[in-house]
Amino acid sequence: MNLPTWAHAFCRSVRRDGAEWIVETPDGPVRLRFVTWNQWGVLDHVVTLASGESIVNPMRVVPNGAGSEVLFTVFQRAGMSDAQFYEDASQVHRDLHTLKRILEGAEGAEGNER
Repeated sequence: MNLPTWAHAFCRSVRRDGAEWIVETPDGPVRLRFVTWNQWGVLDHVVTLASGESIVNPMRVVPNGAGSEVLFTVFQRAGMSDAQFYEDASQVHRDLHTLKRILEGAEGAEGNER
């Protein structure tokens, strides 16, 4: 539910639809489905675009001392130019920095759902 708070490049709003989420993006609605909750911090998820294309996004939260690291892998998809890939990776980088500020208390976030 907090996705719009930190993933500005990707998410304008989000709502649950059964086991999935409907995410309003700058390019229109997409479906998002996380792996089943697990104790290892695996937050892999599949984004299904309006075209039907599904994109698998590996994501992890890994303990590191008294804190943790959030890891998000960005793949260059078939047909994606180097410039498009760079922009996609840059947007993810900015969003993860926003998440870091929120989690470190520089900005507020409500709840604890993914």
